[in-house]
Amino acid sequence: MQGESLSFFHELLTAPSPSGYEQPAQRIFRKYIDPFSEVTQDVLGNVIGFIPGKGRRRTKVMLIGHSDEIGFIVKFIDESGYIYFGVIGDVNTQLTHGRRVDIHTRNGVVTGVVGINASSPRESKENGREMDVQYIDIGATSKHEAESLVRVGDPVTFAETFVRLHGDRATSRGFDNKAGIFIVAEVMRHIAETMERLPLDLYGVSSVQEEIGLRGGTTSAYAINPDIAICVEVDPCTDIPTADKKCSAEIRLGKGPILPRGANINPLLFDLLAITAENEGIPVQYSARPTATGTDANVIQISRSGVATALVKIPLRYMHTPVEVISLCDVDHTIKLLVKTLLRIRDKNDLAPS
Repeated sequence: MQGESLSFFHELLTAPSPSGYEQPAQRIFRKYIDPFSEVTQDVLGNVIGFIPGKGRRRTKVMLIGHSDEIGFIVKFIDESGYIYFGVIGDVNTQLTHGRRVDIHTRNGVVTGVVGINASSPRESKENGREMDVQYIDIGATSKHEAESLVRVGDPVTFAETFVRLHGDRATSRGFDNKAGIFIVAEVMRHIAETMERLPLDLYGVSSVQEEIGLRGGTTSAYAINPDIAICVEVDPCTDIPTADKKCSAEIRLGKGPILPRGANINPLLFDLLAITAENEGIPVQYSARPTATGTDANVIQISRSGVATALVKIPLRYMHTPVEVISLCDVDHTIKLLVKTLLRIRDKNDLAPS
């Protein structure tokens, strides 16, 4: 990953996009795919790119990742100018004390810190269990001063963004799931640059509000009515000291994308992905999901009369924290796997289990 692609990835990760407030990231995604696809945006905020194929009876294929990240929302400002907030998505509230945060207002970013009582560690630890006692200090001295800068309902994100670590590793907030929409965009670009149009219509979706109920996946799948869908997501690694491999499989950073198996996954589409990886020499890992996967794949699979659905996941350390870690090589391998798989898709009926 380099050049324009790396700059695009950095822009996506820097843009704030808590669920319901995704548009800064969506504008970046839309601008990037606009030169090589037909782009639309629905009333919920999903951005959909379309690359038409050739032939009369074309299979409709949908790639999807979600643009929203976990975050916070301003709920109340007290008389001293301290700001109380709620969580958007699944946030471990023990991570928030002592953090620097960005409040995204109509006039720009207001920086603050989540307060912590350093003189009483035990009290602070106990208070960290309850979000309603945590507050943001922006330096205001009164309610009036704070309200001149911040409004109730403004979204808040952790201040951390993209930083390279050793080797091919990188850390940022929001890899869940801006890594997914980055991959969708890059696959669309690669397909658009092929010399010959494919015998399929390709839709690339950057969905919204996944973290709070798979909402954008539900509406975009209904609108597109795809024959085949591949959801691009992240999955926790088990190569850290506290992980239990017996419960979650052996998932290691830098060992390639993950191909889950289970009830949420079309078995023939899974086989196509796995065989493509083997034939192309692309490293992959496998996991088992006995029930629903907790991703947009859940709702896409049962949209309308049903969709042949698969899930491709990028290994991720420290999910839903401000210091998520990925391997950039895993991202590159995922892009290659999806491009090569799309080149092998022909008839939607090939994926009907028998």
